[in-house]
Amino acid sequence: MNVRRLIPTAALAGAVALAATALTACSGAAGATGGKDGKLDVMASFYPMQFLAEQIGKEHVKVDTLTKPGVEPHDLEITPKQTAQLGEADVVLYLKTLQPAVDKAVAQSGVKNIVDAATLTKLEVHGNSGHDHGSEEGADDHSHGEAGEDPHVWLDPVKYAEIAKGVGAALEKSDPDHAADYKKNTDELLAKLGALDTEFKDGLKNTASKTFITTHSAFGYLSERYGLDQEGISGVDPESEPSPARMKELQAIAKKDNVSTVFFETLASDKTAKTLATDTGLKTDVLDPLEGITDKSQGADYFEVMRSNLKNLQKALGNK
Repeated sequence: MNVRRLIPTAALAGAVALAATALTACSGAAGATGGKDGKLDVMASFYPMQFLAEQIGKEHVKVDTLTKPGVEPHDLEITPKQTAQLGEADVVLYLKTLQPAVDKAVAQSGVKNIVDAATLTKLEVHGNSGHDHGSEEGADDHSHGEAGEDPHVWLDPVKYAEIAKGVGAALEKSDPDHAADYKKNTDELLAKLGALDTEFKDGLKNTASKTFITTHSAFGYLSERYGLDQEGISGVDPESEPSPARMKELQAIAKKDNVSTVFFETLASDKTAKTLATDTGLKTDVLDPLEGITDKSQGADYFEVMRSNLKNLQKALGNK
């Protein structure tokens, strides 16, 4: 939460006058940004970026996304029409290394205000508690980042809040006329993310087991934040096939750590999860990596789906 300091009235009046002069001076530039309706045109690479832009920008922005609902973001191919749209945006929000096609298009777009969420928080390398989780060849098709960094930072409310702060600052800079609103909206969003973090902390404190199995290794940051152990069937790419050795290993882990549930997600196939569950006599349930919202999602937005994830984790881990 931000602590506001009291500023003497005279100093405040001077600051307001200065700000007004500065805004008048650059109002031509600020007015030039934005579409015909005067709104700031923001292009987001996929849902978590789109959600931030909508929450912070509200009525001052028009937000489009490159990844349409139902499309698995890792597999996105960009159309020539989208490339053109991208070039016309006032602000581009993306997460470098998650979507190679987007990285390439953004680099060629020529847009002045580009915000890479990966620079607003610290990316880390996550494995499966030291286990190899690649395909038959032992390699993951998407080796995100230089050192195989995990891009799924939005699933940790604390890291997502760090990104939100950076996005808010970028919108303030791109559209100074509405800077106060962006600041206010950012502060409100940070408070909500802080409350969500507390819910997860309290909700996962006392569970019978700490280990969960999921088809997509997207929950490394969430696991680290709340003291859980993620065991992924495939790597950070949900489509990569696990080796027979990995499947055997997971059966042993499930037995040893009293795992009750194999999680799958809404945007990728549940075939592997169901095979493992059948072989081990486990249940299946949804753990949503929130890469997109569809009518199959367990909630209408980021907060609703995250709370569904919490509920499903509590059930699977035996919340006391």
